[in-house]
Amino acid sequence: MSDITINRKAPRDYHILERYEAGVQLKGTEIKSLRQGHITLSDAFARVERGEVFLYGCDIKPYDKASHEQHEAKRSRRLLLHKNEIFKLYGASQQKGLTIVALRAYWKNKKVKIEIAVGRGKDQRDQRHDLKEKVENREAQREMARFNDRGGKAKGKAS
Repeated sequence: MSDITINRKAPRDYHILERYEAGVQLKGTEIKSLRQGHITLSDAFARVERGEVFLYGCDIKPYDKASHEQHEAKRSRRLLLHKNEIFKLYGASQQKGLTIVALRAYWKNKKVKIEIAVGRGKDQRDQRHDLKEKVENREAQREMARFNDRGGKAKGKAS
């Protein structure tokens, strides 16, 4: 499984509660554009409508070598899920404060898959807390690396 793109904004803006793998219904020029990596998921979200799940805000740039037939860059695309997964997503989307966001797009057995998740929006306080925790972990790793490089001995002293 190789990633085509990752939505780096999603973990920053949402508490991820549940993840799902979905197939996506695409046109031929969209696949060719995806092979070149021309996709953006930063504003992508999903909605359940009439018993089907649709992906909105996913930007797949037009394929530059296409002849006369071209796809629309920001059209809604149908996601392919099992019926019980659709029911779970519908129930989650009806709860206040929960949304369905796209996390990443990747190849699996020559097919494009979209990882979607049910997420609860973070407020600014949560984002600051996560950033502070990340900085603390980085500093701890740096200290551990510095300690391990010394091998427990003081530097510069001759034995």
